[in-house]
Amino acid sequence: MSAFKVQGWCPGALRPMMSGDGLVVRIRPRMARLTVEQAQGLAQAALRHGNGLIDLSARANVQLRGVRDDAHADLLADLDGLGLIDPDEATERHRNLIVSPYWRDGDGTAEVAEQVLATLRDPGFAALSGKFGVSVDGDGALQGVASDIRVERMPGGWLVRPDGFATGALVDEVGPALRDLIGWFLPRGLVGGRGRMAALAGQPLPDGFDHPMAYAHHVPKPGPTDLGLMVGIAFGQIRAEILADLAIFPIRITPWRMILIEGATAAPHGVISDPTDPRLRVTACTGAPGCPQALQPTRDLAQRLAATVPLGHHLHVSGCAKGCAHPGPADVTLVATTSGYDLIRNGRAADAGTPFDAVTNLFKAL
Repeated sequence: MSAFKVQGWCPGALRPMMSGDGLVVRIRPRMARLTVEQAQGLAQAALRHGNGLIDLSARANVQLRGVRDDAHADLLADLDGLGLIDPDEATERHRNLIVSPYWRDGDGTAEVAEQVLATLRDPGFAALSGKFGVSVDGDGALQGVASDIRVERMPGGWLVRPDGFATGALVDEVGPALRDLIGWFLPRGLVGGRGRMAALAGQPLPDGFDHPMAYAHHVPKPGPTDLGLMVGIAFGQIRAEILADLAIFPIRITPWRMILIEGATAAPHGVISDPTDPRLRVTACTGAPGCPQALQPTRDLAQRLAATVPLGHHLHVSGCAKGCAHPGPADVTLVATTSGYDLIRNGRAADAGTPFDAVTNLFKAL
């Protein structure tokens, strides 16, 4: 298994992270949405201050790559003008909220999201890790997205449910239940400043968290929706020029490395509009040399292998055993080593593998 370093925190705009190609600056769009002005401004900022590459994260954020250290202050000024930064690092660190991109004005999602953010801003919860996240899911779309606490619309109210548990509290106002759940978590799940809710699965929950969940997991695909057009972004990375081309409408960032273009009916060049495109069946991180922890390149290999991945299966190409792009198990994982790549079947990047030296029959045993 290849060695890696756990940073223990995520980059932001105010606190970027140095990578192999410069600073990574993460922007967290409010309600997962960018106006035309914001999206166009981000594209210009990525070209002006970075290398023009923009990542879509699994938390529905966008990351500008290759930002020069001496350009960071000017970038922040641009982002501030677009309304895309927080007043301070503490606010940014805890604004870790994923909202289903299918929300509509007046459906209650925005109000619930604000209740969640108000709770996360509570100084009493400052010990929570910056990786501790909450999702607001009005339609079941986020069932496969990692979240420590899930707030899900159900008949009769909103279910506040801890990740890894099948029950939660059904409420009209989510704030009190969310506070109870975080208060229950902190003394049990936080160790050395880190901790995730799923690690507590099986422990008795507080009184009142006994209402069963009702959603089934489904994976959104590119294609028309009631709100516009969903398009895929190959391996979650888009050129600033392509973002500018598609941002003639407001856009919504999703945790599936796809973008929902509000009101659009035709896909611009450079995105994935076919739901059977094999690149949708492959996950790949930045890889070398963009990530200093990566031991090999990833995306060229992912591109070459995509056509070999059968429908219904998933290939993960990881630059190291950390597996940032896909922490969960995949049908086949190729993880970089100092001498090449290891092959892992039905496992995670951190699992033991065997040397990989051929591109054929990757899925023969599945």
